[in-house]
Amino acid sequence: MCGRYVIARAAGDLVDELDAWEPEEEILLRPNYNVAPTTDVPIVLERLVEAGAPGAVQTPGGLVRRELHVARWGLLPIWAKDASFSSRAFNARSETVLEKPSFRGAVKSKRCVVPVDGYYEWRTPAGGKGTKTPFFVHREDGKPIVFAGLYEWWKDPAVADGEEGQWVLSCTILTTESPSPEDDGVQGALGALHDRLPIALADEDAISAWLDPSNKDAASLVEAVRARAVEATQGWALREVGSAVGNVRNNGPELIEPVGSLF
Repeated sequence: MCGRYVIARAAGDLVDELDAWEPEEEILLRPNYNVAPTTDVPIVLERLVEAGAPGAVQTPGGLVRRELHVARWGLLPIWAKDASFSSRAFNARSETVLEKPSFRGAVKSKRCVVPVDGYYEWRTPAGGKGTKTPFFVHREDGKPIVFAGLYEWWKDPAVADGEEGQWVLSCTILTTESPSPEDDGVQGALGALHDRLPIALADEDAISAWLDPSNKDAASLVEAVRARAVEATQGWALREVGSAVGNVRNNGPELIEPVGSLF
């Protein structure tokens, strides 16, 4: 699973790295080294636009624009009664995403990507008892990991029509089973770390295919990203970090420093 991560890049960097169009209203992103569910986070999505729209690109399915947005981490389906639902929907199991009421609508046409600088995972001690150890998982080359995600627009019934905050954009991250702990290299390390793995997209072709709003074959798209989930971890690394990351009030670059490197 993925329940805590890091995103410290500026909006302009994400626009450049993911070839996205930044909305006219400026997006200010504060470096966040301890992102928790229900936090507002950057996502990238594609949507169909009309002729003449700036940043639009012609595709077989029509004119589309790849856009950077800020969304609440934790999906809010249109039928959610209140925003607290999102705290239970920050991950979506790819094996059941096509059937689960929370996600089956979004996976058909509202797919996004969630860029991160890395994520935290806690390793359970052998035997299942004792204190869990946090690790930071990241790309060795310093580039962002791009997770497959879903998004939804939710209308807050507590906000009057036309008032700011009436519509809430939210997102979730897809997961799959982890590699075997017996595998070589980083894949084995990831398997030993946790039995679930957030699904990263291996390259630009995978990102483009996942984002394409004209592709309604959700089953094939989900199967495609699941099939390459382990391949996408090539070039990843992980390191043990301090226990301070366990408290969401702690936030700063020191959280990703290896244990023993601060003094």
